[in-house]
Amino acid sequence: MRYLKTANHILNVNVPVKMNLPLAFPLILIVFIVVLAGCGSSEKTPDNSESTETISIAVIPKGTTHEFWKSVHAGAQKAAVETGAEIIWKGSLREDDREDQIQIIESFISSRVDAIVLAPLDDRSMVLPVREAKNQGIPTVIIDSGIQEDYHISFVATDNYKGGVLAAEHIGNLMDGKGKIIVLRYQEGSTSNSNRENGFLDTIKAQFPNIEILSDNQYAGPTTETAYRVSENVINRFGEVEGIFAPNEPVTFGCLRALQERGLAGTVKLVGFDSSETLARALENEEIHGLILQDPVKIGYLGVMTAVKHLRGETVEKRIDTGIAVATPENRNEPKIRRLLHLDISE
Repeated sequence: MRYLKTANHILNVNVPVKMNLPLAFPLILIVFIVVLAGCGSSEKTPDNSESTETISIAVIPKGTTHEFWKSVHAGAQKAAVETGAEIIWKGSLREDDREDQIQIIESFISSRVDAIVLAPLDDRSMVLPVREAKNQGIPTVIIDSGIQEDYHISFVATDNYKGGVLAAEHIGNLMDGKGKIIVLRYQEGSTSNSNRENGFLDTIKAQFPNIEILSDNQYAGPTTETAYRVSENVINRFGEVEGIFAPNEPVTFGCLRALQERGLAGTVKLVGFDSSETLARALENEEIHGLILQDPVKIGYLGVMTAVKHLRGETVEKRIDTGIAVATPENRNEPKIRRLLHLDISE
């Protein structure tokens, strides 16, 4: 009988207490619906709860010490500020530690980040962890260097083959289409660097048949120190070298050091890839004769932005080209070139 009294109170209707029970059931049902609706109204809906959650994105570079990756980090941070996403930056100390990078990816999968932005150290060994992330519902954006399978939602990078083509055309013109050169490779499995090296070699062979390639099978390794030692050995072996192509920042810097110590900096035509303040200064002093420039800030920025757009249900491009330019001693102060030579990551 007290349920009927409650009904009278809530609905402000008079129901005789001695009403037949079957007649009371419809009113009791109405009361329970009203009470349940009132209780539910104070809870957040799933849509509301999701809209207040912060998107977490793991950003995994190839390494953390070189200037290139510091600039990628700055770009990722910029995208995080603009979108309100949280980025978690973690990479290996050495750019040849494949096992460590695999473990980093697996740890982020276990912690259930919303997305991964990855610069893979190797085009084969990173396929399985990227596939596992996809199977766990975690999308991956690949940046800088590709992988062999298509488990990622987008690839954000420079056209590295084109970069090699531009380097070959520049050094070929500097040498008037003749002479002897060395191509220093980076390390096996790095698609971005392999594409640069292949673009360079293909163009030299096709456009400059009178340029002799003395060596193209020496791998400089992941650090400036390994690059310095390999460069020193190759230069000692091929003393008649007139031009060198170095496919990234640490290899360019290691080769520059070797040339400086032998008194050959400025005499041997050195064309490198990427920049740092040291390399920019060497370009100004004409110890380096050309630098192929990417935009690492843009790579990091678009990597994170692409992940956020995908998570928010927007369509993203499968391949995003971040652009490339050639810096020379002559054009180094042009606004576009100067910005890429001296990247400002202070913000």
